[in-house]
Amino acid sequence: MDLEELRAFLAVVEAGSFLGAARALGSSRTTLRRQVASLEARAGVLLLESVRNGVVPTEAGQVLARKGRGMVQEAAALLASIREVGDAPSGTLRVILPVGLPPHMMTPLFAAVRSAYPRLHVHCRFSNDPLGEALTDIDIAVHFGEDAPSGHWISHVVLRVREWLIASRAYLEKRGTPRTIDDLKHHELFAWQAPGEDARTWRTWRGAPFTVQPALIATDIHFIRHCCISGLGIGLVPDALVPDPDVGPGVLVPVLPDVVGQERPVRLSVPGALSEIPKIKVFIGHVRASLGKL
Repeated sequence: MDLEELRAFLAVVEAGSFLGAARALGSSRTTLRRQVASLEARAGVLLLESVRNGVVPTEAGQVLARKGRGMVQEAAALLASIREVGDAPSGTLRVILPVGLPPHMMTPLFAAVRSAYPRLHVHCRFSNDPLGEALTDIDIAVHFGEDAPSGHWISHVVLRVREWLIASRAYLEKRGTPRTIDDLKHHELFAWQAPGEDARTWRTWRGAPFTVQPALIATDIHFIRHCCISGLGIGLVPDALVPDPDVGPGVLVPVLPDVVGQERPVRLSVPGALSEIPKIKVFIGHVRASLGKL
């Protein structure tokens, strides 16, 4: 199989049109059409079919797209690993992270990596749902949850965070401190939107679900924390217990800490084909060392 033809096909599938893929790749529609036609000739089946707004993969095309992404990734990994044999980590490390991680926790990690490996550059992309993205161009995916990405990935739990209710002392002094789940109905509630979950369904530590009506639902954990710091309400968020800068101790306090909440693992997942590349290994090592100091 010609990898360039496969890359062209995958780009068209992800863009939903030859025009969109041509723009993304800096190529021409004519070139992409020729490459996809050649791939279809090799396969002996149609891989794309036209729809009103572009193209979609056929059933055979869906199979090829699903398997082909891993092939392209492994080919790129092989070249990268050969390139870096015997050298200090270099090049670009492409990382996808969930929206709302504390910047003051990530900044020292980036500084440590740059100081130790000045030839290594980091390209961060943030997503509301990292595992819901196309991960063909990603070296490391940071995400919440027990599950690793589908396919051949190596996944590490690097941190377990406590998801619980927080509020400012000022808000609780003004509105009162809830003593029961039923008391939450009388408060301004803010909910973090976890990927694939209903933000209106909260859980007790025993696992029992209950429904709330949040005044705010957001994918950005840090935004919700700042709303709580500002005394606007009570928020349910994952908390790594990292102090917020410029916020005095005791400004935020837990609410119903023994009643409402759950534990969420933070995972760092790497495509199996990339796991031995030096820049991947050193980055994982720095992450583990940094989190070990928390």
